[in-house]
Amino acid sequence: MNLQTIGKDWVGRTVDDRFPLLQWLGGSERGNVFLTELPGEPLQKAAIKLIPVEAGDAETDAAGWERTKALAHPHLMRLFDGGRCQIDDFQLIYSVTEYADEALSLVLPERPLTETETREMLTPVLDALSYLHEKGLVHGHLKPSNILVVNDQLKLSSDRLHVAGERGSEVSETEIHDAPEAFTGAISPAADIWGVGVLVVEALTQPPPVWQGTTEKELVVPESLSQPFAGIARECLRTDAAMRCTISDIRVHLDPAAAQPKLATRALPEGDGESEKAAATKSRVTAFVCVVLVLLVIFAAMQLRMHKTAAPESDSQQSEPAITAPSPKPAKPTPNGGTHNRIKNGVQNDAQGGAQSGAQSVALNGAVVERVLPEVLESARVSIRGQVNVVVRVTVDGAGNVANATIESAGPSSYFAKVSLQAAQRWRFKPRQAGGQAVSSEWLLRFKFTQSGVESVPVEVSTRG
Repeated sequence: MNLQTIGKDWVGRTVDDRFPLLQWLGGSERGNVFLTELPGEPLQKAAIKLIPVEAGDAETDAAGWERTKALAHPHLMRLFDGGRCQIDDFQLIYSVTEYADEALSLVLPERPLTETETREMLTPVLDALSYLHEKGLVHGHLKPSNILVVNDQLKLSSDRLHVAGERGSEVSETEIHDAPEAFTGAISPAADIWGVGVLVVEALTQPPPVWQGTTEKELVVPESLSQPFAGIARECLRTDAAMRCTISDIRVHLDPAAAQPKLATRALPEGDGESEKAAATKSRVTAFVCVVLVLLVIFAAMQLRMHKTAAPESDSQQSEPAITAPSPKPAKPTPNGGTHNRIKNGVQNDAQGGAQSGAQSVALNGAVVERVLPEVLESARVSIRGQVNVVVRVTVDGAGNVANATIESAGPSSYFAKVSLQAAQRWRFKPRQAGGQAVSSEWLLRFKFTQSGVESVPVEVSTRG
């Protein structure tokens, strides 16, 4: 029985009296990964990796964990803890990191990335590698299984970092993602450049590049790759580490315009003072006009908003009108998970309430006060073919807040189901009235995702209490 099979039976055990093994997430002969929770309140999900002490680079990995715990970068997985433990007869080391919602290795078997998605992936990858290289560290294991997503933010794994200049892996069997020199000499930042090259090819074509015969000195880059990705891959995948490009070179390939030097301001010769004054005056006038235009746009938007708020809603209306949010331009996710697109609905001031105060048996339907539409990553939006439908059931309490939200119909993607559930929990309602009292009710919130945006249709389906 191998370690992977045995590891599945460890669910329910506790590591170091602090980290319960809640669910087996995967593993190999090198180790097993489990879902766990960090001690303290509130509880936070995390991933714990258990590695046999005798496995490959286990001792080297463990020695570097204290150094890794001190690192902080938005695109680098946080390493919370690490140590030694024993389960049954197995002597193990363990590392506890952030829990990842998804990995690139789970996406690529289904489909390759688009060029837009590949650009979006490379930017945070290059940022994280630059940070590591400035700290004198090398990732050394850049491959799809180590490209992770945590709360909609792309991050690199951090549990097997190397100090630049140390010897590479002692494993004799080479892997295409590891630079050739990693098995024969000291590892350097150039090893990560090799990893970027393999990653680019794999992301866009699914299979990684291959050696063409036993006499070839360079990996073969598929002819189907378009620019700038073909050029990036070829310059990264030089067998000679000294001949590879740099992270700065890759950035230039991805955005040549950003690398263009700014033109120096021409010094005005003597006698051009009047021209300089005229130019300055023109600049001030242009700025003033821009400010006026912005104020006019804001004023018009406020008038439109006031007009919508004043529009009455019918008390007998069961289904709220659909509202579609156009897809936003791609933006880097913020550390707290990004912003939410809030849409306020005008709610009728119940003018009939006073007239009906003596007839408390009349029931009034609830209404939506505030909608929150899911904010979708650009990389996920462009992957939609046709439309994705998700239905969330919410329980609304007497104060109009969402007391509970569950997935009624998840659709084909766990990602779209997750962002729908997160958005639904932030909706606000005018509670249903029965017998002159606010009562709880249930709504179905239907979200329809397309490449052009997100549409929501709320329907009140029942009352509670």
